[in-house]
Amino acid sequence: ILICFHTFRWYSRVFIQSKEQEIVAGLKICMAAGIKAWHQENHELPKRIIVFRDGVSDGQLPIVRNTEVEDIRATFSAFGSDYDPKFAMIVVVKRINQRIYHNMNHHDDVAGGVTNAPHGTIIDDTITRVNWYDFFLVSEYVRQGTVAPVHYVVLYDSGEMKADHMQRLAYKLCHMYYNWPGTIRVPAPCQYAHKVCQMAGMIMVKEPSLELADRLFYL
Repeated sequence: ILICFHTFRWYSRVFIQSKEQEIVAGLKICMAAGIKAWHQENHELPKRIIVFRDGVSDGQLPIVRNTEVEDIRATFSAFGSDYDPKFAMIVVVKRINQRIYHNMNHHDDVAGGVTNAPHGTIIDDTITRVNWYDFFLVSEYVRQGTVAPVHYVVLYDSGEMKADHMQRLAYKLCHMYYNWPGTIRVPAPCQYAHKVCQMAGMIMVKEPSLELADRLFYL
């Protein structure tokens, strides 16, 4: 899934692979198609590319860093030897055990205790990894139960985006899912990718027509 921030157009491309294969084999094809779609819409190549990668466990992070990041970087050379956009890949990890609470004892007008952390809460120290550039984000509001944060791991960032800007981008993208009026748990590109893959794999059982690539037909 690719989003053009100038016109807020979405572009999708599906590549069929085996069930047990987590590493994307057709990443170069999909990325090249997305860059071409951007060029067709904006009449220039993108200067910055940010990828939010879902569906990766902790043990697969080094593999994704050494394969998918390098595959995407190799794709850039197909558009000219001097084309080298600022590029970042952020892995979105949903299945985690960490929970974040808000201590109500700091407020004089409240009886005390703990409650869910407000949506938009960022944790980027204390419980983060020593050897990774990562942060936790509570992006959604829940009426019942305990809200589950999402773990973001920045595997690569050649543009050296400020951590505050990276965190704000992740949170704001959680507001852009058209099927829900509020925020969702993950950035909208991840949710759209899940929806289009679910439709292609379970309903269509084939790659969708390229004529639908710039349409949100899977919602």
